[in-house]
Amino acid sequence: MPPKNTKKKKEKKPGRKKPCKLCMDRIVAVDYKDQPRLRRFVTDRGKIAARRITGTCAKHQRQLALAIKRSRHLAMLPFVREHYR
Repeated sequence: MPPKNTKKKKEKKPGRKKPCKLCMDRIVAVDYKDQPRLRRFVTDRGKIAARRITGTCAKHQRQLALAIKRSRHLAMLPFVREHYR
């Protein structure tokens, strides 16, 4: 009896990796007081954007998450955007 699943799987082409914006700007440490920069890495719902979307490296993603959480705690950044409240 022939095998039932004879479909070929699509091969994914390796995409071009986005450069880390923080590495390009030569930022050593992410500052929690730098609101315009932090807002770039937060979605419209207020979630911290993933690495694969923003293109940040692992080191800066960890620093970003910590800085965003700190600025939220100090009420510099909102937990949720205004129109979702």
